[in-house]
Amino acid sequence: MSVRWEELLGETPEGIASAHEVVAGFDTALVDGFARVDERQSAALQALAGAVAGSPLAVPVAEAVARTGGGSIGQDQLTALAAARAALLGAVHDALLERLDTALGRTRLDWVRSAVTAADPHPLAVGCRSWLGEVAIAGWRGVDHDLISAADRTVEGLLAEPGQRRLAVLLDGLSAELSASAPIATMDVLPARRWADLWTRALLLTWRTGAATAPETVSGRLLPLGVDVHEHGTAVQAQVHAILETSGAPSRTVRVSVAAAKVDTIVGPAVWQLLGAHRHLLTALAEHRALTLTDMPLTATGDLVWQDDRASVGDPADPFATATVQLADALAAPAEPLDRDPVHIAEPVLLEGYRIKDGAMELDGLRLPLELDRLPASGPLTPAAVSGSFACLGLLRWDGGRWSLRPLAVRRKVKSTVVALHNGDWACGPTDPKVAKAQAKSGDAVTVLRERAGRLLRK
Repeated sequence: MSVRWEELLGETPEGIASAHEVVAGFDTALVDGFARVDERQSAALQALAGAVAGSPLAVPVAEAVARTGGGSIGQDQLTALAAARAALLGAVHDALLERLDTALGRTRLDWVRSAVTAADPHPLAVGCRSWLGEVAIAGWRGVDHDLISAADRTVEGLLAEPGQRRLAVLLDGLSAELSASAPIATMDVLPARRWADLWTRALLLTWRTGAATAPETVSGRLLPLGVDVHEHGTAVQAQVHAILETSGAPSRTVRVSVAAAKVDTIVGPAVWQLLGAHRHLLTALAEHRALTLTDMPLTATGDLVWQDDRASVGDPADPFATATVQLADALAAPAEPLDRDPVHIAEPVLLEGYRIKDGAMELDGLRLPLELDRLPASGPLTPAAVSGSFACLGLLRWDGGRWSLRPLAVRRKVKSTVVALHNGDWACGPTDPKVAKAQAKSGDAVTVLRERAGRLLRK
């Protein structure tokens, strides 16, 4: 794959820095809340209104800013401000993705708007909207335990509604973070950008009504490229990036995401056991094999709704060979409007002919920072392995105002022998004898916890 690195890593597209500045101003204003808006907050809100002045959001956002300045703001006005913030980040996302596609020579499918049947808002979603409004008025500094706990009953109700599960999990996560950070008023530094992201997403989700178009079903061959493992104390997710071949259609890039709840004592290779229900997928990752799919649901965003019984393990398929032959010509999936945020950009790419210095790849005289701190402990990939590599499969990402690469797999030489290391190599258990021995010595945390849980349930 020939990449025009100067076009990708050169000067940032015009307007992106200004858009980020406006968003940062709004996020800072949200810290102290909108109960009483001071001069600094008012300037930030005026800047947000000015940024969307030429769009359909111009009138509602201007009205919202005026209401805020008068000390009175309602849910509709807060939603207009959230929509303006999301629209700005969506524009940044689109500009960056267009630049990336041009540099990679990649063709992307157009977003097709789903047919949605109109319906009244869910009562619990309305309750969630009310809570988010109270949070915005109080500001992060004004959030206390009483306000946080007010969301508990709403979260419990939303979790019981399958159609509201996305909103429920998001609200649950936000309230849990706020609770863990309380008393927020005494915090020296707040994650203002992150909390504003979660607040904005949750508020906009409360306005979604009706049912979106069901995913299509596809049959064909799935060729994994690599897996990005996301892990924290209470959950683990494996997101597989792959090429999908279907009869009579061009190949396309797709994602498979499987997740499980966990406790913080389950770490390292043991996390794969939590995903054991997806045996075919894990086998394909560990053995570098293709998968044959039969009537697997596929969303418009290129996400396969994984059902392991609709997949079977096929022939060997080297991810580096797949990337060399197919990745450049595979059609890329579009992003859902609400997911048009720079933080969601994660495009698979194959890199060769580089050298690594001071934690960054040097390509044609340009530097591409490496996310070595995000290498999962559940696989054999280490910073030393990446630094000594000559080929890398990874995800191009945009974060903190710059492009970076998150490695998924590398090729390197060990005693004149080419060795490939992938994040998913230990999906069916560690292949490194030292790691396997250490895991056996420390005991199987997953099995022990399951046995204890079984005893408790029997009692």
